[in-house]
Amino acid sequence: MTVKWGFLGAGWIANRAMGPAVHAANNAELFGVASRETARSKNLEPKNVYESYQKLLDDPQIEVVYISLANHQHLEWVTQSLEAGKHVLCEKPLGLNALEVQKMIECSQRCDRLLVEAVWARWHPRFRRIVELVESGAIGEVKSIESQWGFKSEMTENYRLDPLLGGGALLDIGCYQANMWVAVTNGAKELLINKVERKIGPTKIDVTTEVKAMINKKISVQLMSSFEKDVPQILKIEGSSGIIATDAGEAFSTWREPSSLRVNSRVEQFQAVDAFVEMAQEVSKKVASNSGWVLPVAESLRVAQILDQIIAS
Repeated sequence: MTVKWGFLGAGWIANRAMGPAVHAANNAELFGVASRETARSKNLEPKNVYESYQKLLDDPQIEVVYISLANHQHLEWVTQSLEAGKHVLCEKPLGLNALEVQKMIECSQRCDRLLVEAVWARWHPRFRRIVELVESGAIGEVKSIESQWGFKSEMTENYRLDPLLGGGALLDIGCYQANMWVAVTNGAKELLINKVERKIGPTKIDVTTEVKAMINKKISVQLMSSFEKDVPQILKIEGSSGIIATDAGEAFSTWREPSSLRVNSRVEQFQAVDAFVEMAQEVSKKVASNSGWVLPVAESLRVAQILDQIIAS
């Protein structure tokens, strides 16, 4: 069964990644797009272009809506899409805070529709292998998680630079690292913040956030997210009897390239894959037949709670 997708928004991520992914998926069709600019909508080569978001939501043929609007618009359009009877895949961060995420979850339950956060890295085979290895006890009991993601931003007039629109390095790329915490620590049920260091940029967003904390009173974690530091992505998970570390390929944003994973003394290789395609196919499977894997909204909520706690520290 081919699932019909509609896009709200036709910006960079939709044009470069998600649009091509839906076209490439074996069980999905890009049925329609609505955006502020008709030309950008047409660039995605959908079957239909709609003159407004509401016109797209009013089309009963569309089954799943993908939302790639600015962060501060997520709550409004996730809610309207769910209430229009659509399943929803929404770009990360799902909400500006945990309260917004909770409202979306409650709406999805009330409307009996699927709600998924598009943390595309969660569908990458290497990420899923990391979770499998940890759960199998391949490195014993997890003792520490170290990660970083930084780059020098050349963004201008971008919502990521505006705190009122949900900007900042932590919400934009720190969320990937918090997702790893939740995925490999049984939900990171308890978080104790030891230290938070931020550098605030001229537009009042955090251009760098560094965190040191403890999870479940026994796992030391640290992350660094930055729009100003050009540093390699790092992920290292140390256990009582071994270490897992990303090797070739970016730790969190490997895309259409081979990658590898160092597990104790051996290296596991992964073929080039487009995790956006994997995500589109798995969401389509879930919609069509309730099969396939999607990121549980409970984990999205926990990540939002963690980010809230860091921001409040």
